[in-house]
Amino acid sequence: MESIRFAEALAVFVDVAREESFSAVARRRGLAASSVARQIDMLETDLQVTLFVRSTRALKLTDAGRLLLERAVKILDDVADARSEVISLDRGVEGLLRVSCAPAFGRRHVVPHLATLVARHPALRVELELTERPVDPVLDRVDAVIRIGAQPDSRLVGQRIGSQRYVVCASPAYLARHGTPTRFDELASHRLVDRQHSTSARGWREIASPEWPHPPHVVFQSDDCDARRLCVGQGLGIGLVPDWAITEDLASGRLVELQLEGAPPLKTVPVWLMRPAREASAKLRAFTQHLLDCYAAGERQAAAATPGTGLRAAAA
Repeated sequence: MESIRFAEALAVFVDVAREESFSAVARRRGLAASSVARQIDMLETDLQVTLFVRSTRALKLTDAGRLLLERAVKILDDVADARSEVISLDRGVEGLLRVSCAPAFGRRHVVPHLATLVARHPALRVELELTERPVDPVLDRVDAVIRIGAQPDSRLVGQRIGSQRYVVCASPAYLARHGTPTRFDELASHRLVDRQHSTSARGWREIASPEWPHPPHVVFQSDDCDARRLCVGQGLGIGLVPDWAITEDLASGRLVELQLEGAPPLKTVPVWLMRPAREASAKLRAFTQHLLDCYAAGERQAAAATPGTGLRAAAA
């Protein structure tokens, strides 16, 4: 069966599987019931399997039919998405854009800029998933994900949209009560705010000095960056927080960055916008450029207020 005819037969098959009726599908498609039945016959012949158990009362899927239905729905969705992507490359910025990123990052660096983006492109709709869960843009069917740090996934196309570094910080109230450490090994005697389930150099457990006499004294841990930032600001302990999350806190004096002798290097790492498609659609290009423009403006403001902090925008 030719590929186009096969795709058409799959669409008819999915409709029949859902309706459990040739006649109902025929009425909806404006065809004769015999024509719908003939397409199912052709599909069964091509696949050399029986897809439906037919009776005078209903059509029921066989095991092979259930397997095909599961795959066919995804295939048809992918075809529709591919068509939309190809068309949108040469059209204006329109349609639904699906993006995923971490909650704190999204609230601070994506959500505030959506109103101006949509005002510029009224036909654009945005679906933003805020989650700490690692989202696979291929399996989860999103247009792009925002990730931080090295990205080993070679299936995806990455564009650098900024960078971040981690900052050791505390509130003035905490430092007044517990003293201000000047060396990194002194943190072993302090109360720390940590990342929950930390598996990288983003948490105290991974960068704790082997010379510390005992494990870090973690008084609060959370997988949400804003929760950690708020607890550090309330004087709960010393935190290790991304610079983009505390720019305003540092500028206002609510938090103080600690310069510690003997501290391991907290390297600047890139912020990536990763997409599964080789070519970015018009709507994704518009979204990316808008973020870059907003980051550049934010970086200029951050540099004026607190040199050396903030999210540093990078060209593509």
